Amino acid sequence: MRKRVIIDCDPGIDDSLAVMLALSMKDELEVAGITVVAGNSPVEMGYQNILKVLKFMNRLDVPVYMGADRPLKREFVNALDTHGRDGLGESFFPDVPEYEYVKTKSSAVDFLAETLKREKTGIIALGPMTNLALLAERDPDAFDRIDELVSMGGSFKSHGNCSPVAEYNYWCDPDAASAIYREMDRRGRLIHMVGLDVTRRIVLTPDLLTYMKRLNPRIGDFVEAITKFYMDFHWEWEHLIGCVINDPLAVAYFADRDLCQGFPSYVQIETQGISIGQSIVDSMDFYRHKPNAYVLTEVRRQAFFHLFFSKLLGLEENGAEPDLLADLLK
Repeated sequence: MRKRVIIDCDPGIDDSLAVMLALSMKDELEVAGITVVAGNSPVEMGYQNILKVLKFMNRLDVPVYMGADRPLKREFVNALDTHGRDGLGESFFPDVPEYEYVKTKSSAVDFLAETLKREKTGIIALGPMTNLALLAERDPDAFDRIDELVSMGGSFKSHGNCSPVAEYNYWCDPDAASAIYREMDRRGRLIHMVGLDVTRRIVLTPDLLTYMKRLNPRIGDFVEAITKFYMDFHWEWEHLIGCVINDPLAVAYFADRDLCQGFPSYVQIETQGISIGQSIVDSMDFYRHKPNAYVLTEVRRQAFFHLFFSKLLGLEENGAEPDLLADLLK
């Protein structure tokens, strides 16, 4: 059964790969729309980046809505040092002209409210959760109707990626992340936390990229164009050969819960001081508080990449199998 979903994102290289994957999962997902928030890139840049991706995927029919251009309280700090001056790995693809798509008039929050009230829909949050926090504040009834909420963000035992303890999405707008975890707690529901503990195992290596290009040159060349900068960044800062593609795992997990395992726990997000943005996971039940999150700790890495290759490269359609993946993932 197809799941209906809205993707809230801040494109961004791995956001773009995640949207490409979601659009390729035609039997599993129905993408009702895409909302953009300030994060990896400023919101206007992210909006145009998603249009570039949709044009490449021949899916400019998917509506895109611009959301918050800054965090709830703190100063906005983008991640263009990680994603390149254009937010897409300095690929500098041309902007999509307005005559090629229908420019939406509603804001991201208005679209979220209208869509959720009309039909229960899941949300995959791939960036700071500013749009969702504004939705919860302005229209709590609509927020109640979120079917499932998967957030790429946070960390349990892994170190941070923008401070010693914090993952970027929660660090960028800690007040929004904190608000969403409180809202889920108040409603007795669980947010699925796809954090760095599992996403750090999803590394797109040069060998995997070369294999992608062999299997589907068109898709592979596009992925190479947007990830080269990302790979250079990871080598400079982490001495990692390849790049961590966090967001596609959140999409894959939304569609197939068997890809990851974790545990329910109470989670709080720190909003002040040296540990701003840290996700505090009460794994030992110190607070004796009911869980508000399902925290992922394990991922079936080979199964993810099999899905990623099969869907994104269209291998199922022509009967091909990514049969070298097992060797490349050793």
